[in-house]
Amino acid sequence: MAHPTTRNFAASVQTEVDAAYLYECIAAAEPDPGISSVFRELSKIEAGHAQGMLRGLAQQGIHVSMPGPSWRARVLDRIGKIFGYDYIIGVMMDTEKDIARAVVQQKTNENMPLKGDEGNHVKILQSLLANKHKVSGEQLSRIEGRHKTVGGNALRAAVLGANDGLVSNMSLVMGVAGATSGQSAVLLAGSAGLLAGALSMALGEWISVKSSQELYERQMALEMDEIESNPEGEIKELTLIYIAKGIPEAQAHDMAVEVMSDHSRAHEVLVKEELGINPEELKSSAWEAAIASFILFAIGAIIPLAPFFWSGGYNAIIWSGVASTIGLFVIGSAITLFTGKSIWVSGTRQVVFGLLAAAITFGIGRLIGVSIAG
Repeated sequence: MAHPTTRNFAASVQTEVDAAYLYECIAAAEPDPGISSVFRELSKIEAGHAQGMLRGLAQQGIHVSMPGPSWRARVLDRIGKIFGYDYIIGVMMDTEKDIARAVVQQKTNENMPLKGDEGNHVKILQSLLANKHKVSGEQLSRIEGRHKTVGGNALRAAVLGANDGLVSNMSLVMGVAGATSGQSAVLLAGSAGLLAGALSMALGEWISVKSSQELYERQMALEMDEIESNPEGEIKELTLIYIAKGIPEAQAHDMAVEVMSDHSRAHEVLVKEELGINPEELKSSAWEAAIASFILFAIGAIIPLAPFFWSGGYNAIIWSGVASTIGLFVIGSAITLFTGKSIWVSGTRQVVFGLLAAAITFGIGRLIGVSIAG
């Protein structure tokens, strides 16, 4: 059996290899040459980290071959090819932040001094953009905000929709089956639950995305009104923002005046700096998120209901439980594409909680059915 430290190092190497692979995939798909070169540089850096780790293990007498990209990385690349790499970039940024936090925590627990470079994986993109490749601030915002765009909303709605559909309708189906053991009653209740739940999820997702967009648009419109009606006040606000960033007061004032000379540019800057709004979020499609949520909820909800179309009684209940268990594990595994956790841990956890909910509703339905029959 491998030593725990060896297993941890192997997992870390795999993380670096996957990051290098995905950054290279993102670079290949990126039409902007400046941004593409940044991701290629990141890929080289991550590959260098992996090689450095292997050299460190070799010095300890532990020889591990360089692994290839994991199934998770390959699936994420496939998702990127289908839906676009916007959300994958967000996943990568979140992963880098998690790694940085873990390194800091480990050094703290072992009383090791912090060198200040533990968060370099997170900062490296900004450093490359600002200093090496001269990528504009607008492009930087584009990169850092991408995981909140259309692809991200659709994927998030898809995963949550499938999970909610499966768990809620499985609980409903098992509750009715426990109370009646009747095929027609389960089909009626399950079909109604599927349709009502899918419509509710779709409407909720549409309202969520649309209301956020409308709020941002309203705030942006008010900001433009302020620029046009009170330019002196906006110059003062911009000056304070730049001072807060560490720019000397005189220089900050000159920069604010220069920005305010073009109202369109001033509006763009104030929207980002004062309101904290990322314009990329306004590109999210409420209808796309709603449709994805509806379809995936329906797919999840049909799984526990399907056996009752051709069978009934305990035979259908058993098959419904089997199909739901498989579905729960698949959904739990799919979540690991974005969290990076173990498939077995995530999948098993999803199965346990889902079946527990179904067992509770079945038991309640059974008690109600016996009570009514009595």
